[in-house]
This record gives sequence, structure tokens and C-alpha cells, in this order.
Amino acid sequence: MSSLERILYVEDDPDIQTVAALALEVVGGFNVKVCSSGEQALEEAVAYAPDMILLDVMMPGMDGPSTLMALRQLPSLEKIPVAFMTAKVQPHEVDQLIALGAESVIAKPFDPMTLANQVRTLWEQACGKS
Repeated sequence: MSSLERILYVEDDPDIQTVAALALEVVGGFNVKVCSSGEQALEEAVAYAPDMILLDVMMPGMDGPSTLMALRQLPSLEKIPVAFMTAKVQPHEVDQLIALGAESVIAKPFDPMTLANQVRTLWEQACGKS
């Protein structure tokens, strides 16, 4: 198994972007590419070649589920593990997001000190499924 190094993070809220990027880069040691919209993620994802993708659910324009469906159409990204980061964490909401092809859902608000380990664990579980 390769290692988790590059994370594509799609989030429209600048404050959440900052906290998550710091948590993943400083605490986790990851290389993080932040995109502010689903459209930007589609433009930049293939060239960035992420090992994992984190998606906000509620974004203006292209929401997280739509972004996931579009990313899955790109051959180099169709098997990259994806987790949604959202405050929508009722059991039926989580089930719906996983049914779309996400590995898991990370609840907002998240703990910046444990986010990197949470993401690493999800990635390891996803890569162990094969």
C-alpha cells in the first residue's frame, strides 16, 4: 500500500478551509490542495493527483454529492477514497452519502487535533478493502 500524502479538500467556507488545512498540514504532515467549489475541484483534481478527497456537502453551485459524481467520471479519480465533511450527520443522511460512494462522513465541527488521524484511518480502511 502506498502512503497517504496528497489530500484534495473541497470546502466553500474560508474559515473552515483554514482550520482544516492547518490541521491536515501542520498536525498531519499532509500536502493539501484546497478548492473553494466543486467546479474548481474538477478543474484541478486530475493534475493534483490526490490520494484522498474530502468534500463538503453543502456548497453553492455544485454541491458535494454532485462533485463526487463528476469526479468519479474521471478515470484517474474513480477509485480515490472520498469522505464527506458535514454537519448533516443524522444516520439516514450518513447512509445516503455512503450510498453515493463515499468511504465515510466526518462530522463538523471536527477536532483539528484529531482530524489528520481520522482521515488517515479512513484512508487505511478504504485501501484495505481492495
